[in-house]
Amino acid sequence: MDRYIGLDGHSQSCTLRVITATGKDVGRQVVETNGAAVVQAVRAIPGSKHLCLEEGAQSGWLYELLRNEVDEIVVTVPSRRTGWKDDARDALELAEGLRTGAIKRRVYKTCGPYSELRAAVRNYMILTRDVVRAKNRLKALYISRAIRSPGDEAYQTDKHEHWERKLPPPQRESARVLYQQLECLMTLRSGAEGRLLEASKAHKIVKVLSTAPAIGPIRAAQIVATVVTPHRFRTCRQFWAYCGLAVVTRSSSDWVPGAQGWVRSKIYQTRGLNRNRQPILKAVFKGAAHLIATRMAAHPLHESFKRLVDGGMKPAVAEVTLARRLAAAVLAMWKHQEVYDPAKHRSNIAHA
Repeated sequence: MDRYIGLDGHSQSCTLRVITATGKDVGRQVVETNGAAVVQAVRAIPGSKHLCLEEGAQSGWLYELLRNEVDEIVVTVPSRRTGWKDDARDALELAEGLRTGAIKRRVYKTCGPYSELRAAVRNYMILTRDVVRAKNRLKALYISRAIRSPGDEAYQTDKHEHWERKLPPPQRESARVLYQQLECLMTLRSGAEGRLLEASKAHKIVKVLSTAPAIGPIRAAQIVATVVTPHRFRTCRQFWAYCGLAVVTRSSSDWVPGAQGWVRSKIYQTRGLNRNRQPILKAVFKGAAHLIATRMAAHPLHESFKRLVDGGMKPAVAEVTLARRLAAAVLAMWKHQEVYDPAKHRSNIAHA
């Protein structure tokens, strides 16, 4: 006796809808967003339980709370809907989608022993974004007074007073407050980086992946914490799509008359990269590709980048190609548990 459960969670309440294998609605319930109350409500449902919930702020907590209480649990990103909407309808649609196999986008939630690493990476990235925002506020303050700061010099601790004196008294006090905020955030980010590096020591694969060019321990930790296991992806093409590095193409009027009947037209258009992606991985691989293209002139991948540009490809597109090659190399390194071998890239360039 299968029961399909849709759970629509919010900060104060959770709505559950239960349907049978034939689609019959057999129950609805609203419970407080409380661990004990949600578990008790799910346990009271008889039969084999298949539960579906939406990705959101509480989806990770609900997944960890209920994964041992049901036979199947799915976290999904639902498509945009029109028409009537409420919690009960949302929960029913989740249950019906799971019953009929209509769930298109499933979110990977199993993190196992990587929980601490994932938390450390998330903390580091939050503080990094806050540091960037603080610097941008300072930059905007100087620009508002027609003062251009040369690079990062205005953010250095020993140069604060020099740059503050260029501002009128009202803006000078504002700059002093922003400098205090920046110094505090940079101290916190330094601590978060230490925590991340310490957490990554428990996973040997981080050290293996950090041997890839322009990856390093921080980016390697971000990759491992986000992907968890490389066996989620059968081929590098699936990994490219997950990273947002898959090229989207569009075509129309695919068939044209030929000498021996209908033949496929060779006209098609690209529409850039796929937007349904993991933003952390896209930033990691594109950042690494940019570093190789601009600062690692002696590396074989930089030679490949130059060859593409010399052949007429735009530098931005060549960097995306570089990022795809780097992502494929990292996936292979992870699956085979082997360090990066630059000789393989030299071999590929020689036969290109």
